[in-house]
Amino acid sequence: MASSPCGNSNFDSGLEIKTRSVEQTLIPLVSQITTLINHKDKPKKSERTLAAIHRVGQAVSVAVGRFVAVGEAIAAENQELKDEMGQACFEARRAGDAIAQLTDVGSALPSQSDGRVTVFSDRTGMVKAARLLLSSVTKVLVLADRIVIKQIITSRNKVLVTLDHLERVSTFQEFVQIFSQFGNEMVEFAHLTGDRQNDLKDEKKKARMAAARAVLEKCTMMLLTASKTCLRHPDCESARINKDAVFHRMRCALEQVIEIVTEARSCGENKILPASIYNGIKDFKSSVECLRENLHSLSPQNVDSQLEALVERTEDFTDSAYTSHEQRQAILSLCQLARQDTQQLMHAWVEAQSVHAKEATEDMEVAILKTCQSVSDLRRELHKVAVGRASDLLKVHGEQLPLRALKAAGAEGNLEAVAEYSRTLTEQKEQLVETCRLLCHVSGTEPLEITCIHAEETFHVIGPQIISAAQTLALHPSSKIAKENLEVFCEAWESQLCDMALLLREINDVFEGRRGDKRPYLSLPRPGKHSANLKTAKAVKLDAEEQTSMAKLGLELRLLSSDVDTEVEKWEEQEHDIVRQSQSLASMAYNMYLFTRGEGLLKTTLDLFHQAEVLSEEGLQLCSSLRTFSTQLVDEEKSVVMTEMEKLVALCQQLQMGAKTPVQGKTATFQKVDSSIQTTRGILTVVLSLLPFCNKLNKKYKSERSSLGSPHDWRERQDASTPVKEEGALNSKNTNGFGVKSLEQHMAGLNLLESK
Repeated sequence: MASSPCGNSNFDSGLEIKTRSVEQTLIPLVSQITTLINHKDKPKKSERTLAAIHRVGQAVSVAVGRFVAVGEAIAAENQELKDEMGQACFEARRAGDAIAQLTDVGSALPSQSDGRVTVFSDRTGMVKAARLLLSSVTKVLVLADRIVIKQIITSRNKVLVTLDHLERVSTFQEFVQIFSQFGNEMVEFAHLTGDRQNDLKDEKKKARMAAARAVLEKCTMMLLTASKTCLRHPDCESARINKDAVFHRMRCALEQVIEIVTEARSCGENKILPASIYNGIKDFKSSVECLRENLHSLSPQNVDSQLEALVERTEDFTDSAYTSHEQRQAILSLCQLARQDTQQLMHAWVEAQSVHAKEATEDMEVAILKTCQSVSDLRRELHKVAVGRASDLLKVHGEQLPLRALKAAGAEGNLEAVAEYSRTLTEQKEQLVETCRLLCHVSGTEPLEITCIHAEETFHVIGPQIISAAQTLALHPSSKIAKENLEVFCEAWESQLCDMALLLREINDVFEGRRGDKRPYLSLPRPGKHSANLKTAKAVKLDAEEQTSMAKLGLELRLLSSDVDTEVEKWEEQEHDIVRQSQSLASMAYNMYLFTRGEGLLKTTLDLFHQAEVLSEEGLQLCSSLRTFSTQLVDEEKSVVMTEMEKLVALCQQLQMGAKTPVQGKTATFQKVDSSIQTTRGILTVVLSLLPFCNKLNKKYKSERSSLGSPHDWRERQDASTPVKEEGALNSKNTNGFGVKSLEQHMAGLNLLESK
């Protein structure tokens, strides 16, 4: 090698990998190069080993050649990256050629002693070539990733321009024309940012992106009705206020997305994550436990000030008007106990230092354990208070009494009643905002903290918007547009309550140590799709208005899939067919929910219909397992299971037939999407009713078998009923096998290196 990458600093600086797609593309390359370098430790090889090394080296060279061809094509379409990309591609090609030469059979020499072949053993040269290759390939990938960012920025700019036009329109005809364009641009922006969100490695950025996209999703429908209302009633001040608030919120959300993808620092960034009690407790316990290893790691004053800062944050709980007297006293008592235990630790600590102890004494160890336990008890109590209040509020607000009253008062033109119920809604809003703040304290992870802050901001903003929409309706009670506008804002409120219920469940999962794995989605551009002008050739994508109308139904699907997962976790036999198939159904239903948000693996209606077919087949497999399960039940129990199973069969067949029925036209396609999701919701509802009942029966008969020595045919029947898994299911678990397949196979299957 003529040069080393070590001397080429521009390849080694600023190449932090921020997305999963870049990371996953590099994994097989690193694996193969590591194999080559390790083989250089033993220069004498058998012919078989030599041939294998030669194949790997040639595969690396060929894959790099294809890779470079794609990089050069991207450079040709993006002049601003041409020089950087060209240099990186040149270095990658040079390194690939060097590796091919170093593993060439022609450079091998036969050994006179044993007849074995000695491969050219310049390990330093291989290491240099490997470093240069990894550095240059990473540079190409990072540059390609800039194209994705460029697409998002370009898409955002188009949306902003159209948004400005929408804000200034003065006629319905002009509005309809521009809003149609705006809807198409928002769909493109939603898909680009959804891919980026799923590809981000940083969970905080992912949560911030999700929050911004949720605002845009909900505001799109609000913008439509608020603008129509303002056009119909141009002199109405409340209608103008309502509309201005929506436009302002959309612009803020668009700006937040760009801050995330470009990593720009806004003036409000530092305010995103206020100090939470959970983090305070974690840091305090960490400081205390460090004393075991080093008695001089910090001073007693530092520990004491950490605790006092932590206790001060609990005032958000104790100062709240909605905290009961009993809860307040319990929190204050636990704070006092934590102070006492910390003081005991201080005394034991000082005593250990006075005798020049090198490690924590027995008294210190006991004091450390007691101190950590007391702050853990405090966290548990605060979690109980926050989650309990949130659960109670969700039950109360589930009836939506103030919203119904506001709609009725507005439709009657009763401004006094609107003012009265507005005060009630404002009080509810303040309760919800404060509860979100308390949940933020106990959420347990930074992404959930961000989600809590988003929920708090959403309730804070939508509350006054509902009131201004109700005032507009009261001033124009016969206006259908004003009525529709109020309905949309009320639905957004209800949707946020559903989101809060899901957030509450996730916070509980973290507290109890349950965290679900999410499958990554890669967003690197494919060859031929790296221009900013994205198009779909065949399948249909829902526009912004259709996606918004799907949102509520999608949320119900998400809640049901989460409930199914919760019931499944209660089963002792996690490998039971009923459990596995129910989990599979919940997973596919969750994919369909993501589709309603413009996220996830299902990108078009064709993807959704294929998923519906696979889901229906899995549901029928579950019916088969239920039928087998019912063979050892008594008549009454069997009747219940069979009745529900028949409902499930009918729904699965209905879903299957609907998914396979061809439709033409946008309206028919939208109706088919709606029907597929409705039927899937029905399937999950039946599964949810069956799971606890079957679990109870399973435990009952398992207990009888263990105590009475029942026949072995139960297990045999279970084994015989195990269905063959659907290989084409979108939710099947596939292993990557990075250590087995050749680099050429890996590279050919990855997004950036496909050349179809």
